[in-house]
Amino acid sequence: MNIQKISFLNSENQTLVGRLELPINQHPHNYAIFAHCFTCTKNLSAVKNISRALTANGFGVLRFDFTGLGESDGDFENTNFSRKH
Repeated sequence: MNIQKISFLNSENQTLVGRLELPINQHPHNYAIFAHCFTCTKNLSAVKNISRALTANGFGVLRFDFTGLGESDGDFENTNFSRKH
């Protein structure tokens, strides 16, 4: 699999950091955004294992850290379920 580190800005100009996983020997036939549990990071073993299984089956998968978690900017304690990230 081909893993690329990516970053992008949320609606509050905070940098969110993720990984884009792509199949090695083919172009992805579809893409998935992996929205893991609210308090987890993109590096949780289950998240990585599911992403890799999807990639092995031809999907491109984006997994990223939500605001204030892992490598992403912001304060997690200032987030909630109704806030746009």
